[in-house]
Amino acid sequence: MSTAEPVLIVGAGPVGMTGALLLARHGVPSLVVDAQAGRELLGSRAICVQRDTLDVLHRVGAGREVVDLGATWYSGRIYYREHEVFSMTLPEPAPGHFPPFVNTPQNSVERVLEARVLAEPLIDLHYRTRATAISQDDTGVTLELDGPDGPWTARGTHCVAADGSRSTIRKLLGLTFNGHSFNDKFLITDVRAAFDSPVPERRFYFDPEWNPGRQVLIHPQPDSVWRIDWQVPEEYDLEAEQASGALETRIRKVLGDLDYELVWASLYRFHQRRVPTMRVGRVVLAGDSAHIMSPFGARGMNSGLADVENAAWKIAAIRGGWGGPALLDTYDPERGPATDENLRVTSTTMRFLCPADDEEWARRREILERSVTDPGTAATIDSGKLAEPFWYLDSALTTAADDEEIAAFPREAGVPRPPLPGVLCPDVAFPDGTRLRDHLGPRCTVLIAPDADLAAFAPQLPATPMDAPGEVTTVVPLPPSAVEALRLAPGGAALVRPDGHLAAVLSGENLAEELTAALRRALGWVLIPAEPVAS
Repeated sequence: MSTAEPVLIVGAGPVGMTGALLLARHGVPSLVVDAQAGRELLGSRAICVQRDTLDVLHRVGAGREVVDLGATWYSGRIYYREHEVFSMTLPEPAPGHFPPFVNTPQNSVERVLEARVLAEPLIDLHYRTRATAISQDDTGVTLELDGPDGPWTARGTHCVAADGSRSTIRKLLGLTFNGHSFNDKFLITDVRAAFDSPVPERRFYFDPEWNPGRQVLIHPQPDSVWRIDWQVPEEYDLEAEQASGALETRIRKVLGDLDYELVWASLYRFHQRRVPTMRVGRVVLAGDSAHIMSPFGARGMNSGLADVENAAWKIAAIRGGWGGPALLDTYDPERGPATDENLRVTSTTMRFLCPADDEEWARRREILERSVTDPGTAATIDSGKLAEPFWYLDSALTTAADDEEIAAFPREAGVPRPPLPGVLCPDVAFPDGTRLRDHLGPRCTVLIAPDADLAAFAPQLPATPMDAPGEVTTVVPLPPSAVEALRLAPGGAALVRPDGHLAAVLSGENLAEELTAALRRALGWVLIPAEPVAS
């Protein structure tokens, strides 16, 4: 395999551009193509960026800017008719850490990423370039492309399909996109107004008098812009409502007499769909090309960026020789269950928002009515379980915890996860003002307790044209607070993957041997089949 050949990326949205930047972090070139003429400048689209996703963006130099361009919120309220029935407050971060959520419109995120893509010599970006055919063999992938200067051909070692819900690559591969669509539509508007809110907060209204029988979600954005989402019936016609002045009336029912500017309005139908597999040979599908789900809980773009980070480090490891040649086999077994979990959670939310039958309507009505007087019932209202990272407890790359710990692992949405192998590594403040995740490198990281003995540790990986073994890992001594957060035994250590997930939590009884075995597993070397795999 020629490491001079790029990775081919189809789609220059947040997922595709982040993938290219992550690959460049590993020294891997990429060719990015997009059928659009350039950035889509209007509309908030995906807006909620979750804390762990901000860390992904931080690894490509964009996390702080995305926060600075957005509106950070910590408060959420739920209303039933005229009653406020539930409120929550998210914890504020420690100094130097990212907030739980920041609302940065997708066009702003893309603008930040595009500036870095255009400044990166390892990335070659082409707009107005459409994929028309794809083929692959044992050594790479070939794309037939149609651009401004006519047809041309591109060759790469792998391909990342990040070309959205109408993915051309998915269709060219012959993959189905099974699932279902919801009858009701959602009117999404961006409105600039001096809204009556002392702090930026998320507000969810069930059955308000200005949208009876349905719901409205209001989200803060920067520059005094608020996103207002109305659930509307299937026959709703946006153009007719704009022409008749009824849209003005609709907005006035929320804003009253406030001066406002309608920045953007669009109509969406929400879907729950996924591909049967997220990898076909040397082609991986990430983000909306692989799965689409309702936006309540902000699990769309956030999961797409987790997809592409998972794919990027594995492709880089295979190309660099420090990952086993079958490492990419673990992409679908890891990100497929993550997709299923997100679809499960968002489907449950949509059944509450859009009941499918009389029984579901009755259950929803009972919960909402009881919530007026019963705080316990109010806490069960499902307006969207907020995005969170998935766990890889059962991955072939994970040195598993014991059976009892795995059996007790909490899998319901929104519950704190114990630091078992497979979970995203916790973040902890260090005494020098940095945080644990600041010390995670582009390869694997060994986190050691103060009394750990690494004198005999040297990674024993198969002989390949790889970098020096010592460059595969970075060793980071931990302060007591981090040892406690990771629940390390005296003299113990933890191995962290390039995407920040714990690969192993080790006792330290025979640390050098434990670490070598865990590293081999985490980098896919235990996956090598009896016959050599072409690389």
